[in-house]
Amino acid sequence: MSPRRKVIRKVSNPPMIKGFKPYGMEAGKQKLETINLLYEEYEALRLIDYNLLNHYQASVMMGVSRPTFTRIYAAALQKIAKAFVEGRQISIEGGKVYFDSDWYHCKKCGCYFNNPEKEKPVNNCPLCGSQQVYKFDLENTYEDVADKACSDMCICPNCGFEQEHKYGQPCSKQICPHCKSFMKRKGSPNCRNFKNQ
Repeated sequence: MSPRRKVIRKVSNPPMIKGFKPYGMEAGKQKLETINLLYEEYEALRLIDYNLLNHYQASVMMGVSRPTFTRIYAAALQKIAKAFVEGRQISIEGGKVYFDSDWYHCKKCGCYFNNPEKEKPVNNCPLCGSQQVYKFDLENTYEDVADKACSDMCICPNCGFEQEHKYGQPCSKQICPHCKSFMKRKGSPNCRNFKNQ
């Protein structure tokens, strides 16, 4: 019988550091293997011991069951205790996780980047400084961050006809009543030429 499939765990943001090294008289003399703390174990510690949530609240935040969360948290504590007692390095990496932050695309330089600081608006590209920045999602739709009005309209790439976007109905499935072409979301790369009309 094959093992159960591991659910991907949600982590708010990657840790600020990649690990810890012990220091002192005996540090570095022993050639012990580094302890690998997984991202989900780091997140469990952060939620419980830093944010002071209970196990149920933290399990909801990570998108796992409470018993699964308890196992993740216990594994993290055991690894940290082992590293402290034996003087081992801790490396924070790996695990089956996804990060909870919005992704953006720069039209000018073509780079994709995320915004872990959700309270701060994204106005320009961190790489080239351009203001041609659009919110990116898996359906390849773009939302103009500087012009929120674009996200509420569907537009025909052939004749420029616009209609209000209907929630739950992709623009790409709508047909233009004038030229019978498939519509696009206003603000997508194929429709930029109609933006100022």
